[in-house]
Amino acid sequence: MAQPDTLITTVSTKGQVILPKAIRTHRKWDAGTRLIVEETPEGVLLKRAPAFAPTRSENVFGMLPYAGKPKSVEEMEAGVLAEARRHHDRD
Repeated sequence: MAQPDTLITTVSTKGQVILPKAIRTHRKWDAGTRLIVEETPEGVLLKRAPAFAPTRSENVFGMLPYAGKPKSVEEMEAGVLAEARRHHDRD
């Protein structure tokens, strides 16, 4: 998005701010988009909130039950490739 002319908005009595449509469209911020609000020395910074909380691998390994023999790295890679091909062919 090219640097536009200065855009001005107003804070409502409820503390709400309407972001200009050009910015919402460019950022793909539809209604309901969650934003992180950070105060900075220059003003206020808005960033899209992540869809999921950050996790560490040791907190999720082994979460899904599996009752078969362990898969080799080669078998896992082949499975991922097959799923990617299946997904790609579907589109």
